[in-house]
Amino acid sequence: MKILGIESSCDETACSVVEDGKTVLSNVVASQIDEHRLYGGVVPEIASRRHAENIGWVTREALEKAECTLEDIDAVAVTYAPGLIGALLVGVSFAKGLAMSAKKPLVPVHHIAGHIAANYISHPELKPPYLCLVVSGGHSHIVEVLDYTKYHVIGRTRDDAAGECFDKVARTLGYEYPGGKFIDAAAKNGDDKAFVLPHPKVQGSEYDLSFSGLKTAVINLVHNSQQKGIEINREDMAASFQKTIADILCQKLMLASENYGYTTIAVAGGVSANSGVREKIAAECEKRNYKLYLPELKYCGDNGAMIACQGYYDYLAGRRADMSLNAVATLSLENL
Repeated sequence: MKILGIESSCDETACSVVEDGKTVLSNVVASQIDEHRLYGGVVPEIASRRHAENIGWVTREALEKAECTLEDIDAVAVTYAPGLIGALLVGVSFAKGLAMSAKKPLVPVHHIAGHIAANYISHPELKPPYLCLVVSGGHSHIVEVLDYTKYHVIGRTRDDAAGECFDKVARTLGYEYPGGKFIDAAAKNGDDKAFVLPHPKVQGSEYDLSFSGLKTAVINLVHNSQQKGIEINREDMAASFQKTIADILCQKLMLASENYGYTTIAVAGGVSANSGVREKIAAECEKRNYKLYLPELKYCGDNGAMIACQGYYDYLAGRRADMSLNAVATLSLENL
C-alpha cells in the first residue's frame, strides 16, 4: 500500500511516498530557513506564501522519485493539526483537491503523531506500547503510545517548547536562526559546568515541563554581563544551557518511565537531533537497561515521510476525511 504524505505545518513544504508504512520511496523537502533567517524566526505570512508556491512541484518530484503516478497511490495523507494555521491550510487545501481529482481516500494526520511515527521508518521492529518524548520547536510532550493511533499525554510544556527555547537563547548569544544547530555546535567546544542554570518545575505536576524561566535566566545573565562590559563565553553558555535542557528532559522522561513501567523509550521531533539530548537519554537508558529508539537525523525535522507513515496506520484504523476537512491550529493528541 502506497501513501502520499503532505506536510506544511510550519516552514517546510514536504511530500513523500511511503509503502506499507515503513519503506520510504521518496522524501522531498523544500526548506524556507534561509528566508526566515533574515527575520530571526518564522514569519507565518511568508511561510504560507512559499508553501503555495512550492507544494505543486514538491508533490510532482515526490511522485517522480518514487517512480509512480497518482494512480498508484492508495491514499493521500495530510497534516491538518497542529501548526501555523495559514501554512496548514495550504497543505490541507492542496491535499483535498488532489484526493478529490484522483478519487483517492483523504487521511487527516496529527503532526505530533507524525513525529512519533518517524521512528517506525528508522526502526521497523518498534511496536506499541512504549513511551515517547516528542521535542521540537513548537512541542514538548511525554506520550504513552498505547497503539499506532492511540495516545495518552503524560506531560507537556506549560509555556515555551524546548526547541523554541533553543532558538531564543541562540539569538541572545548572537547565533543565527534556527538556533538549535548553532547551540549544539558551540556546546562541543564549551564547558557545560561554567554556568549553573535553573531547572524550572511545574507545581502540582511532576511530568509537565517549563522552559520559560530557563530562557529568561540565560537572557538576563547575558544582558547583565553586557551592561557591565563583561563578555560571556558563548561556547560555555551554549554548553551549560544545552546540558540543562538535556537534564530536564531526561529527568522527566526517566521519572515517567519508572512510574508507568516502560522499558521501551523513543524520542522524536526536531530537538531529537540534538547531540546533547541524544547522548544524555542514551546514557540514562543504558544505565537502566532500557531499549531506546531514535529517528535518523533526516526524519527528526518536519518531513512528508513521517506523515505518510502515520497516514498508513490511520488509514488502517479507518480514519478518513471528506471535503469539509479544515486546518486546526491547536489540537490535543488525545482528541483524535
